[in-house]
Amino acid sequence: MIKLCNIEALPEDHIDDDQKMCTLFLGDAAGSEKLYVNIDKVQPGAKSTKYHSHSLQEEFFLILAGTGTLRMNDEYILVKKGDFIAKPAGRGIAHQFINTGEEVLEILDTGLKVKDDIAYYPDEDVLFARGQKKMFKQTDSLQDWNSDPNGS
Repeated sequence: MIKLCNIEALPEDHIDDDQKMCTLFLGDAAGSEKLYVNIDKVQPGAKSTKYHSHSLQEEFFLILAGTGTLRMNDEYILVKKGDFIAKPAGRGIAHQFINTGEEVLEILDTGLKVKDDIAYYPDEDVLFARGQKKMFKQTDSLQDWNSDPNGS
């Protein structure tokens, strides 16, 4: 069913606000099935998310307001209103927005909803199997395991 919504009348269950960052889940509110469409409002000094990459989830970001810094593959790139970037999946492109400005940094954040996506957080060396909601420390990987069914 097609649903017309308005940002000013977004139901509270489609808003996540922790004072440092507020996310408006527009796609979910409108009934989007394959795409997520969010507006992230990052307060000065705050970060949009932990620094991470995706195995399957492609993303697109558009800066709607404010200024800040995009940390991407350990480069720090200044961003401002009107800047946009696409981030293909599966290429190990780690990313995070940091509000280094003095006003709210607003980001249109859209991408594919992919249940089996694995997010990797290099600062903590953590893998997150999103569909299963399970986290693993990569350094805890099994060193002596192999896939040979006839081996020891």
